Amino acid sequence: MSAPDGRSAEGRGELNRPHQANARLAVDIGGTFTDLAIEKGDQRWTAKVLTTPAAPEKGVLEGVAQVLAKAGMAPADLALVIHGTTLATNAIIERKGARTALLTTDGFRDVLALANEARYDQYDLNIELPQPLVRRRWRVSVPERLDNTGKVLVPLDEAAVRAQVEFLKGEGIESLAIGFLHAFVNPAHERRAAEIVREMWPGVPVSLSSEVSPEMREWERFSTTVANAYVQPLMATYLGRLETGLRAAGVTCPLFLMLSGGGLTTIETASRFPIRLVESGPAGGAIFSAFVAKQRGFDKVLSFDMGGTTAKVCLIDGFRPQASRTFEVARVGRFKKGSGLPLRIPVIEMVEIGAGGGSIAQVDSMGRIQVGPESASADPGPACYGRGGTHPAVTDANLSLGRYEPSLFAGGSLPLKPELSRDALAAHVGGKLGLSAEMAGLGVVEMVDENMANAARVHAIESGKGYDGRIVIAFGGGGPVHGYRVAEKIGVKRMLVPSGAGVGSAIGFLRAPVAYEVVKSLYQRFGTFDLAAVNALLASMSAEATKVVSEGAFGAPVEETRIAYMRYVGQGHEISVPLPPRALTAGDVAEIRALYDAEYTRFYDRPVPGSDVEILSFAVTVRTVEAHVEPVAPVADAPAPSPIRVQMVRDTATGEVGEWPVYDRDHMAPGATIPGPAIVAEAETSTLVGPGWTCRMDGLGYLDLTQEAA
Repeated sequence: MSAPDGRSAEGRGELNRPHQANARLAVDIGGTFTDLAIEKGDQRWTAKVLTTPAAPEKGVLEGVAQVLAKAGMAPADLALVIHGTTLATNAIIERKGARTALLTTDGFRDVLALANEARYDQYDLNIELPQPLVRRRWRVSVPERLDNTGKVLVPLDEAAVRAQVEFLKGEGIESLAIGFLHAFVNPAHERRAAEIVREMWPGVPVSLSSEVSPEMREWERFSTTVANAYVQPLMATYLGRLETGLRAAGVTCPLFLMLSGGGLTTIETASRFPIRLVESGPAGGAIFSAFVAKQRGFDKVLSFDMGGTTAKVCLIDGFRPQASRTFEVARVGRFKKGSGLPLRIPVIEMVEIGAGGGSIAQVDSMGRIQVGPESASADPGPACYGRGGTHPAVTDANLSLGRYEPSLFAGGSLPLKPELSRDALAAHVGGKLGLSAEMAGLGVVEMVDENMANAARVHAIESGKGYDGRIVIAFGGGGPVHGYRVAEKIGVKRMLVPSGAGVGSAIGFLRAPVAYEVVKSLYQRFGTFDLAAVNALLASMSAEATKVVSEGAFGAPVEETRIAYMRYVGQGHEISVPLPPRALTAGDVAEIRALYDAEYTRFYDRPVPGSDVEILSFAVTVRTVEAHVEPVAPVADAPAPSPIRVQMVRDTATGEVGEWPVYDRDHMAPGATIPGPAIVAEAETSTLVGPGWTCRMDGLGYLDLTQEAA
């Protein structure tokens, strides 16, 4: 439960970390706010400051100073800093990366533009496809060719490489991607080309497809490598400035980065492969939800993270977030799979939509309220911030409905101006629809909630799962505000709001293991399975992952998981099957084939008899072992606190205005229960308890909301 100075006592299931008695700091840069959390033992201090888009490290350093002051600590007291950011994603979406070139095999310069020739909308005659990050003039090729086994068919033309390097130098290129055909099997040509580039052009960042994404499928491999090259100068420069700024401020402890797959890695690895950071902030939120689910023993959870710019939903089963090895960024078609640039990286699978507190509301040409994906971000921010924003955002809509106390927003550090919200809503939404500012705000909030609920429904359907028996874990600045209504829309009747919910992703960083995943392709069929080749590949992948993890594990015990991606011969998509984390034997091969048939049957009800199975890729993950988490014990009932005030709030389900009592979360004791409608306020967010819901504080200080039976 949070204390008035921003502290919280969680005290259960701490991860086994080096220097556990010392303080650890987590920093999450979002599009609107930068969140920070310090933990030492069972105490926690948090802070939330506005992000500084032009120089993100400034906001980080300001936040570090604030949270250290709250904790009464000196910079030297920190044993570890963990950082996550959406800067790489934003650079790709906004096309603000480096001037990037691609060096590839003769005849393949247009792979980035041709993609896989699929249409994400079959019936759109004016379909807009995502444009490659590299313009055609800077996609250059050289003679060389390998076959699918890695055998050299055409030697690398080194003179051609030198000529193309001279051309690209003259074009002012800032970063180079090298992607040759079948380099994932034999990287020799890519490595030699890189040697030539570094000899002729010292200092230019070079990304090799055989290192960034060593898997088959040229478009995905080239796209991922180009994206890595595109953001590498930006991220390396930013991380360098951040590290320098922290050192100047007296923070001399190690700095780790959150990966999209849910693990931590060193700043050196992050600088080499910044594309693995694209979903680092949202990944922290999923890790946070998984940890909370384990504490409460909830094995079926929907993680709902709503921040200032986006909302993220993620399915968590068996205390593990759903994972994937593909991700799309910068989608042209909103919510439309296949309309973005593909990235072949380990990632926690989630749906992310432009529906945060800063998402801008407007009326389209058909008279419909649209919210996002454009965001007011931190500068100028929603109209109510009074920083020059004139368009209404979701925060303005919530304020117009009475959901926020203007003087206490963000812990009182950012007083809101309701009159500016009303003016913006009236000018850009209400005036065009003949609605008052308040009713326009209701329409905006309902549209946002329906968009998030629809995204959650689609995500569950695509994952072959449902919401029966699930519990929503809501966090982020907006998650507890919108959570109960989203839960109603998807048919979930229970919601949990952990302590520190306003900075949940940052806290999730402190729960993440040091981990690294290596994925490589080696084509195999069970009918002709090469046991020696597979074992050799898995052993090399294990050694590579172990080396990266050992740099940050500080001697902590580690565990390893192995996965093979398989399909029936002739099919187009793979299913993941776990492998034992050791050398495979002949007896294992038949068992793995049986596991595939069983998993395929789980998805599609029946196997395909008589068909051989092919393996396209293998994945090896090494991570530090998570400490045991002790489930929370039930607590006895306790008296409810007295409300600190009453707010006039408009219910978005009925449109009616009524008095909602407001309770201070810090004044609620474990076991205390309050009926809805009500608001539970804290420094970084507020939890809305809707009509027909009740809220009880558990033994961890978490708010447990349940909807009464109709």
